[in-house]
Amino acid sequence: MQWWQILLMAAVAAFAALAAYRVVSERGERLARDERPNRGAGGSDEPLFAVDGSVRAGEESFVHALPQAVALTDGNGAVRYARDDIEPYGFVVSGRVRDDEILDMLTQVEHDGVTREREIRIAAARDAEGLHSGRGVRAGQVAPANERYLSVRVSRIGDDLYALLVVDVSERRHFEEMRRNFTTNVAHELKTPTGAIALLAETITDAADDPDAVRYFSGRVSKESARLTELVRRLIDLQKMQDAGRTLEPKRLSALAVARAAIDANRVQAGQRHIDIVLSFGGTVLGAEPTEGEPDAWIECDESAIVTAVKNLVENAIHYSPERTTVRVVVDEDGDDVRIRVIDQGIGIPESAIGHIFERFYRVDPARSRQTGGSGLGLAITKHCVEDCGGTISVWSHESEGSTFTIELPAVAGDPATAQTTQPAQTTQVAHIAQASAQAVQPAE
Repeated sequence: MQWWQILLMAAVAAFAALAAYRVVSERGERLARDERPNRGAGGSDEPLFAVDGSVRAGEESFVHALPQAVALTDGNGAVRYARDDIEPYGFVVSGRVRDDEILDMLTQVEHDGVTREREIRIAAARDAEGLHSGRGVRAGQVAPANERYLSVRVSRIGDDLYALLVVDVSERRHFEEMRRNFTTNVAHELKTPTGAIALLAETITDAADDPDAVRYFSGRVSKESARLTELVRRLIDLQKMQDAGRTLEPKRLSALAVARAAIDANRVQAGQRHIDIVLSFGGTVLGAEPTEGEPDAWIECDESAIVTAVKNLVENAIHYSPERTTVRVVVDEDGDDVRIRVIDQGIGIPESAIGHIFERFYRVDPARSRQTGGSGLGLAITKHCVEDCGGTISVWSHESEGSTFTIELPAVAGDPATAQTTQPAQTTQVAHIAQASAQAVQPAE
């Protein structure tokens, strides 16, 4: 064999060995990548937070992107890093976790490395006086409570480093409670008059030979039937208000015309209880009929909805105020907003109830409400009416001092040239709507 043949065979063997080595090497690397923990879609060994800045900046950006409040602690609860939004929960004090339940979770995770998640209940921070005044509570918002419910997750993320992820679930618990109460109250409210009607019908049958007893119990049947009819009607009204597909007809309205219509619809009830209803624009007391040159404010909303809202508030003020007191309806304009306030000198609303009064079937005093014939739906309907008009409703109240309900609506420009001619006619039109909605004279709440 010639020397060049030997050299050629050696070269081929070396090339084959190099090719085999490269194939085996690539396969080994691929298997190693598959066995390593997932480092992202690209499987890169690059640091996760190696962005156009420091790793620390990338880590903080990631932490702030999380939907939960975050704190990083050691196993003893000493805080190494915390987002600002974790401070209001009150369990981090002077750089340490002070809640026993969370510390217990940390101890367990430190012991076995298994992530723990738990819902805990903590005391809510109170205002400076330690008492809630009732001011500024809007419909749909929960008043400050004595307790908050937090979902807390504790995980180990490094050597003696643990992540606390916290979500406030108080609103969710509040909603679940509302749903349970609504179901219970609907069943109870429907059962009470239907049961009474059935019992009265049996009584009438037993007293068939006594005309006076028949007349008396027949009157009771009519009263319970009217109560049941009113309850069903209000449930239908509430469903209509909540129906997103219902037709609204916004139009330009005089706020004073709306207030006067609501007052007119309640004058008979107010007279029966010797309660005066006073209308004013700002600090100026106005009469029952519009006069030339009087101030006014203009709004644009569905006529039926806003009249129903104000009428319900005036109705409530009358039925929950002592006799021979005054209910004030105040209209004013503040910049871009028009306010309609209904102020009474009534029994007021306790602190514990202030955040619930716009809920369906909620009653501050169930015995008083049944005595006045209330359905517990009036303020829920009022809330939806105001929201349909693009406004908000809020309440201030204190026991034995009375309540103030405030409707705020966007103001629209008034036309001085047409205000004098359109307001009286508009007042009459709005009054007809109020009278139609007040056919069944029942308290709103």
